[in-house]
Amino acid sequence: MIVVDTNVVAYLWIPGIHTAQAEQVLSKDSDWVAPFLWRSEFRNVLAGYIRHNLLTVEVAIQIMEEAETQMQDQEYFVSSVEVLRLVEKSECSAYDCEFVALAQELGVPLVTTDKKVLSEFPSLTVPIDEFITL
Repeated sequence: MIVVDTNVVAYLWIPGIHTAQAEQVLSKDSDWVAPFLWRSEFRNVLAGYIRHNLLTVEVAIQIMEEAETQMQDQEYFVSSVEVLRLVEKSECSAYDCEFVALAQELGVPLVTTDKKVLSEFPSLTVPIDEFITL
């Protein structure tokens, strides 16, 4: 089991330069979990693609539905207390700290490409490219 942030989910479902890496992560560990927040963040990513005419709304809806199916029963609520404690110890947003809090709670790594999160929480995070080679 690994925690993945929204970027990793997006890399898997929206074809691009990082898609192959996300597919390798999935191949290595398909038990992906995330806080419920991933849904809102992912919808926001898709909104950007729609607004920049990179995806139609119909395709974005299909991608969202497929991602939700993949993550079904893999979503968790996180403790607000823990999130705010992590915020206090770092320069990361509360949004980012939700993913960190979940990794901490479950005792599993957070796989991410977010440089700030990687820097602030090195004992709880693994860069996506490093995870692939473990």
